[in-house]
Amino acid sequence: MANSPPFHYPDIGQLGEDLVAKWLQSSGWLILHRRFSCRWGEIDIIAQYQGISGVGETPNSTLAFVEVKTRSSGNWDAGGRNAITAKKQAKLWRTAEMFLAKYPEKADYPCRFDVAIVYSQPIAKQLPGATFTQEVLASSLVAGYQLQLQEYIAAAFDSLADHG
Repeated sequence: MANSPPFHYPDIGQLGEDLVAKWLQSSGWLILHRRFSCRWGEIDIIAQYQGISGVGETPNSTLAFVEVKTRSSGNWDAGGRNAITAKKQAKLWRTAEMFLAKYPEKADYPCRFDVAIVYSQPIAKQLPGATFTQEVLASSLVAGYQLQLQEYIAAAFDSLADHG
């Protein structure tokens, strides 16, 4: 029997997105879309938060376009933070514009771009008694992996409308 290719494993990125989507829902966010794509790119999660601004006021909705970076230990890009380059931000911005064009009823909502950092580790590779020193926002054990939402960066970068 031939060995599996080295990249034959569950879609870790999707497992990370699942964890973040569940965490957002538990925090009061409504998931509008997962893996929204167009010719410009893809947005992992598009979520809406319906908050109340004050007593007797109307609901104040916010849209978050969430980029999820799922990485294992020893990764080359600071847990995915270094992968959010200016070029990647431009793609996310254009993709968000396409989403808002497709759903014009959402176009007047305040929008922000968030980044979620998820750490992934095969369960078999965990050391006995190993603990994580960083506080974890959410975690799950799925498909032989432990996933941990290490950081959620709200409004991680400005809209490119400010940059011309």
